[in-house]
Amino acid sequence: MKKIIPLFIAALIFVLPTTINAQVAITAVPFLQIEPDSRGAGMGNTGVAISDNASALFWNPAGLAFQEGSNQTSITHSNWLANFNVSDLFYDYVVGKYYIEGIGTIGTHLTYLNLGEQVVTDETGPEPISRFNSYEVAFGASYGHKLSENFGVGTSLRLIYSSLASGTSISAQKVNPGSSVAVDLSFLYRTDPFMIGEKEAKFSFGTNLSNLGPGIQYTDNAQKDPLPTVLRFGWAFDLELDPDGINRITIANDISKIMARTESEITTDNQGNADTTQVATGPIKALFSSWDSYERFDGTNTIEIGLLEQFMVGTGIEYWYDDTFALRTGYYYEHPQNGDREYITFGAGIRYNFFGVDFSYIKTLESDHPLANTLRFSLLIDF
Repeated sequence: MKKIIPLFIAALIFVLPTTINAQVAITAVPFLQIEPDSRGAGMGNTGVAISDNASALFWNPAGLAFQEGSNQTSITHSNWLANFNVSDLFYDYVVGKYYIEGIGTIGTHLTYLNLGEQVVTDETGPEPISRFNSYEVAFGASYGHKLSENFGVGTSLRLIYSSLASGTSISAQKVNPGSSVAVDLSFLYRTDPFMIGEKEAKFSFGTNLSNLGPGIQYTDNAQKDPLPTVLRFGWAFDLELDPDGINRITIANDISKIMARTESEITTDNQGNADTTQVATGPIKALFSSWDSYERFDGTNTIEIGLLEQFMVGTGIEYWYDDTFALRTGYYYEHPQNGDREYITFGAGIRYNFFGVDFSYIKTLESDHPLANTLRFSLLIDF
């Protein structure tokens, strides 16, 4: 029986932006949750109520409804989990939007996570008997439509392909690439500009249910693992600091939750022996059944995770000078039993004519955290 060496197992674990026992560990393809643009990442992973550029495809497709008359493309690159010095582990995101008169704004994106080359050995020793490359990719299209001057709706369709250990065998089962499809459903509300003293302000609220779709499996007899369906909602407040609008700040807050569950299923083998396994709850059923506590086993004890402990919170602030230079910071928190991500983010951006550059940096509160010192760089081009 073949086995995959610990390096490959570590790569699969480290790609999770959480601990292996966290709530999101019950889902497959967690790379779909990686925040793709440096702007939102620099603001504590917020963006569902901002969504005013091409990256709205990730944060809130309804934001496309308000982006009339403008076209943009953006590329983000990150040497993922750089703290581990794994040179061939990286994340890329390419997104573009295009406005069509009389129809609205459409967008498309390509997400790619490279997990590098892995080595397969047998039980007799460390000598490799084969090698393979691991990667995950998603391609999607989005559309936003205005129902009124202040209210927009949006949707996305996403194709997902995950090749973790294709061509190998685990426990005598051949590992195949996993694939699935998912949709996003979202809305965004923006107020008309209003005055606070002599300063103009705007308020917005949005929500996005992303990656709703059937589960994914890698071997013929394996149960399907659920997709990382995420419910994200939040608000943003934009305020001009002077009557001319040269100095401006935006404060944003996002709250999100994994909408996935597993449930016990009793199976019987050919000898009549019963066994209890955990199987994925259907995606629609999980939208209702995930609003309660759940239990997980941490290797020693069974721990109950309450409803409030399942929410993930991001808060950020952005300062713009003359729509040319931006500074950003934020804070992101997950409960220790539900991911245990807690860090401060920093970022900056420059806009000149049709060209823009953003970067973000994660400062974790633990020096040995997998996400420590993560950098993202984004390039934007308006055309």
